[in-house]
Amino acid sequence: MQPKIVEQQEFQVIGILVRTNNAKEMSGQGAIGALWGRFFKEGILGKIPNKVDSTIYAVYTNYESDRNGEYDFIIGAKVSSTTDVPPGMVARKVAKGPYEVVTTTNGPAEQVVPKAWQEVWSLEDKKQLSRAYKTDFEVYDQRSHDPQNSQVDICVGLR
Repeated sequence: MQPKIVEQQEFQVIGILVRTNNAKEMSGQGAIGALWGRFFKEGILGKIPNKVDSTIYAVYTNYESDRNGEYDFIIGAKVSSTTDVPPGMVARKVAKGPYEVVTTTNGPAEQVVPKAWQEVWSLEDKKQLSRAYKTDFEVYDQRSHDPQNSQVDICVGLR
């Protein structure tokens, strides 16, 4: 994993949301896995209007504090307009600004993504990463069509 910094333009996503925290997610009682299950079972991607493409975005936003606090987790797609948000879905902006991009190794998404987040937290602990705690997001593009052999970009908002 070789992180790089990019200047991200603001964009909007529409998707489904859950409020959670990392302690809950690491306890085995988390809500993120169930939200992913619902996303695929209900065909949410196909129900999102004005999609820019078929890339799936997982957005972390509305942070209560830092990595120990509550946050909103949204699974959805980048859209060209948020004028038509289906019932049960939300629209959120991904803030513009600098993001550190951490690319996972290839493997099962449910293993490589948490491992990459551990790397992010390690960089943060070593003061090598100054997180903004406004918006972070994961990009599930053509490299992650096979859930057992995925590669995902984690984009961490910087101060």
